[in-house]
Parts: sequence; structure tokens; C-alpha cells
Amino acid sequence: MTESILQPLKGAFDAKALIAAQRQYFNSKATLSYAFRIEQLKKLRKLITDNERAILDALHADLRKSDFEGYGTEVGFCLGEIDHTIKHLKSWMRPKRVGTPLFHAIGSSHLYSDPYGVTLIISPWNYPFQLLIAPLIGAICAGNTAVLKPSELAPNTSKLTSELISKTFDSNYIAVVLGAIEESKALLDERFDYIFFTGGVEIGRYVYQCAAKYLTPVTLELGGKSPCIVDENINLEVASRRILWGKFTNAGQTCVAPDYLLVDSKIKEKLLAKMKIHLKEFFGDDPQLSPDYGRIINERHFDRINRLIDSNKVFVGGKSDKADLYISPTILENVSIEDAVMGQEIFGPVLPVITYNNINEAIDFVNKNEKPLAFYIFTESKTFSDKVLNETSGGGGCINDTLMHLGNANLPFGGVGESGIGAYHGASTFDTFSHKKSVHKKSTITDLKVRYAPYKNNLPILKKLMKWLN
Repeated sequence: MTESILQPLKGAFDAKALIAAQRQYFNSKATLSYAFRIEQLKKLRKLITDNERAILDALHADLRKSDFEGYGTEVGFCLGEIDHTIKHLKSWMRPKRVGTPLFHAIGSSHLYSDPYGVTLIISPWNYPFQLLIAPLIGAICAGNTAVLKPSELAPNTSKLTSELISKTFDSNYIAVVLGAIEESKALLDERFDYIFFTGGVEIGRYVYQCAAKYLTPVTLELGGKSPCIVDENINLEVASRRILWGKFTNAGQTCVAPDYLLVDSKIKEKLLAKMKIHLKEFFGDDPQLSPDYGRIINERHFDRINRLIDSNKVFVGGKSDKADLYISPTILENVSIEDAVMGQEIFGPVLPVITYNNINEAIDFVNKNEKPLAFYIFTESKTFSDKVLNETSGGGGCINDTLMHLGNANLPFGGVGESGIGAYHGASTFDTFSHKKSVHKKSTITDLKVRYAPYKNNLPILKKLMKWLN
């Protein structure tokens, strides 16, 4: 199916020629003005609003996303990012004056935001529209050109996005390259000025290696096993609902979904009982029949996730239908670190539950793993949440909620360690796609002779002057 949809759009793909054309367009300085950037953002916004129904249909075809989920996590999310960017772009573009030490008097210091040039954006299949368009907003508002490489695993969304982009923008400015590994490798063999990649850790390493050939700066949005630590002191009703929502949105195929629960042993039974009730409220007696529950992207991922489910540890769920790419919302209890489900990022609708007896035990458990892209803490105790925040590391997260930190444009989103490099959303997206150029402006009214040779007898004076550097 993927091949039949994408093949007609591949054509004679020449990565070198495409990049050369975009570089020539960028060098023409057409992308630099505020007016041009705003115009392109408005064109992108109109593209989305005019084709909302088609985008939602494509997302449903690829991942069985409901309209509510498709709009909230993809279409509406991108519209919000565009609106926020249009509102603030003028101030973001304005040179920022920074402090100037007395040592440099008489003078002033500024930061200028320069576009990098020709950018490459590679997006994954799990949020195939949002994770392509949100970085594109950054490329546009910062004054770059962009080559977009959507995932071949979400063929309906990729095909539609390619058609809409090609109708709206000149390919010398923004182009979409369809295809799979061959096309991605062809692009990564070429020199870009910036690369933005969202996906798995192993492919992220490959992208990083390709970028290193040209010393190309990168953003890598990866993943990892994001913990959800649940204290005994919680609002049980709210916590259980919010954890389930964060885990089973998009059938668990979310890089910042709670990957596993660390629950205080004193409330484990109560929490699981509430979760079982709320799962039924969310998706009914048979989630396979629910219009609000998604599907696994393909058979390979279906098989991988299914292998992680130990039938002897299923608390709820554990059902599957390969023909429908359906895996039920599944909670596993009595899980240990040795279980297969704890050996990799799950990226599916399986939630393992592990108990702890004290907070130090939970923190030690988290810190034995690689630094995650997200973390979640459920507690009514500030002392508890502060201790977890101070003694663990992760990209970002929530206290008493899940996923929602992504919806605040004022919060940079990105990983640390194996969960990623760099961050974006809101002003951080503009900053990510901009080089911060430092400029010191010096007056010619005065000119201290002490810095010029010959230096005889000048060192004591220099030492005194350099105390004014801070």
C-alpha cells in the first residue's frame, strides 16, 4: 500500500539539484524580510484551515485517529503554533541588546538572529502532520528554506501534505521529498545548513553521524522510557484519568507517553482499580469498537508490541487483532526490571506497573535508566515533587498531569542525553532555526593606547582595567 501511494510522487529525485536550487533561492535574500516570513506563515495557516477535513481523514486512514484526537494533537496544535509565532515574530526578529562591561566602554552589545540557510526536516509517523509542520513553522519564521522528508509509514498523510505544500509553495523555497530509506540517505549525503530530526534513537545516531561530515548543527527529538511516579498522596480520580489519557492517546504511540508507572505500594491496588473503571468509561466494554481508540501503525510494530505483553501479568487488556492492527489498552502488574517490556521504549498501548516503598527507591530506579524525554509526577506534596525534580533528569514533564507541557508555547520541548539534543515550540522554535550572531559596537570617540604595542609598563594598567570585565 505504501509503495502504490508514494511511487507516483517520487519521480526523478535529485537531492543535489534540489538543495542547490534552495541555496540559490536563500542566497537571493528573498526569505529575510519580516513581511515575507509573515506572508508565508499565513499561507501555511490557510493551507491547514482550508484542508482540515482532508488532513483529519488522512490521519484516520493512517492511524485510525478520531477527529477529536487528530485536531487536538495535530491540526489545532499547528494552528496554535502559527498564531503564536505571527503574534510574536517581530519582537523575536528584533536585535536584542545585552549588557556591556565597563571594560568595553564606550560601546554597546547586541544579539542578531540569522537564518541558517537550507534546512532539512525529517519527521516520524506517529504524529505525521504535527511533527512535520511544527518544525517547518520554525524554518519559515527564522528565514530559512526547507526540505521536508515525511515518514513513508504514514502514506496517506505524507501524500496529502506533499500535494498541499507543492500547491502552496515554490519547491525552491519549501519542498517535500517522499519515499523511504533510499531518499533519506540521498538527502543526508548532501550538505544542509541545519537538520531537524524526530524519531528513534538509532536513526538519530545515523543522522548525527551524517551531519558530522559537514559539521551541520542538528536538533534530535528522540524518546526513551518516560517514567510516571505516583505518590500515595494524590487525587486518585484525577490522577488515574490523566495517566490513562496520556498513555493511550494515539494508542500509546507517543514519544512522551508515560512509559511505565512507579507507584507507591500503599496505593497500587486502589489506583489500578480506578484505572480499570476509567478505561471502561473511556472506550467501553470493547475498545476495538470505540471510535476514539486508534490502531498500531503497521504489522511490524504490532508484532513488536505484542511480544512485550506477558499474559501472566495482564491486569486489564492484553487482547489483540492483527488483521485490524488492534492492541487493547493493556496494564501489566507485578512487573520487574528484567521483563521484556522494561527493556525498550514501548511506544504502544502497554503500561507496566512497578511498585516502590519509599521515594529514594523510586528515584534510584529512574536514574538507572537513560535520561528520558519526559517525566511525570503525581503528588499533592511539594516536598515530594521537589525532591524528584531535583534528583532526576529528563527533557521536561508535568506535575499532576501528562503530555500537557507540550501545549504551552512558552515551554521549550526537547530531550537530554539519549532522549535528544535541542528544543523547540514557541520562541524556542525560532531560536532553534536561528544562529545568534554576537555584535559589539564600539565608539571611536576614545581609543585607549594601553592595548597597543609596545606593551612595556602596560601590564599593571591592563590588570586593573580587566577587573571591569564583569
